[in-house]
Amino acid sequence: LQSQKLLRSHVYGAVMNINRGNPGEFEVVVDSWPNFSAVLARRSGQVMPVDDCYRSTHAAFYKDVGAYQWSPLTALSPGLQEGVATVSQPSMGTPHWTPLTADPHLRLDPAVRVGSLSLAHVDLLNETWTYGGNARSRRYLAEVLERFPSICLQDETGQPISWTLTDPFGTGAHGYTLPTHRNRGHMRAVLVLAARQAQARGFPFFGHTATGNRPMQRLMEELGHQRLPGLCRFILHNPGLGRAGP
Repeated sequence: LQSQKLLRSHVYGAVMNINRGNPGEFEVVVDSWPNFSAVLARRSGQVMPVDDCYRSTHAAFYKDVGAYQWSPLTALSPGLQEGVATVSQPSMGTPHWTPLTADPHLRLDPAVRVGSLSLAHVDLLNETWTYGGNARSRRYLAEVLERFPSICLQDETGQPISWTLTDPFGTGAHGYTLPTHRNRGHMRAVLVLAARQAQARGFPFFGHTATGNRPMQRLMEELGHQRLPGLCRFILHNPGLGRAGP
C-alpha cells in the first residue's frame, strides 16, 4: 500500500529522473533506512535562493502525514497526500487534478508538424504561463527546456502553437495552445505524443489540471486518463515568495 502511495507522489518522478542521469540535479533524503517514514526529493549540491519559489521546489512523502515538517528555506512543495495542506498551515494551497494516462489513437492535423521546444522559445513560454511572467520563472523555464523533454506542434513557419513540458518531478506541465489555434484538436495530439514520449523513457505520464479548467479535465478523461483520488496542492510555505522579482 505504501509503495502504491509513493507511486502517486512527486518523489517517484524525481527518483525516476535521478535513475536516468539526474538531469535535474536532485537528491533523495530519508529519515531512516530501510524502514523510512519520510522521503524528501530536492535540489542537491547547492542551496537555491530562498526567494525563488520556482527552483527551490521540493517534494515530500510521509507515511505518517502528522510528521510533516517544513523549513522557512523551502519555498514550494507539491503534494498529493491528503492532509499535507492542512498540517502545513499557514500556507497557500492550489488544488489540481492529477491524472494518469492510457495510449489512445492519435489524430494529427496535417497542417502542423511535431517538434520540441528550445531556449529560443523561453520568452513565449514565460509570457503564456499562468504562474510565470517574471525573471525567476524565466530562469526556471530555461532550465526545464535545457534538461527535460518537451513536445510541441509547429505551424508552417516552425513556430510553436501548442505544447507541454516535463518538469523535474517527471510531471507534464505548462500545457498551452495559442488562442488563435484552439478548438482544432492540437492539445489532444500534444498529450498523446507526450504520453508516448514518457512511456518510451519508462515513465508514467501524469500531470495536473486546475480544478476550474473543465475543458482540459474533459479532454484528459476522453483520452483515458485516470483521475487520482484527492487533490494535488502546491504549498507555498512563505506567500511573500510568490511576488514577482528579479
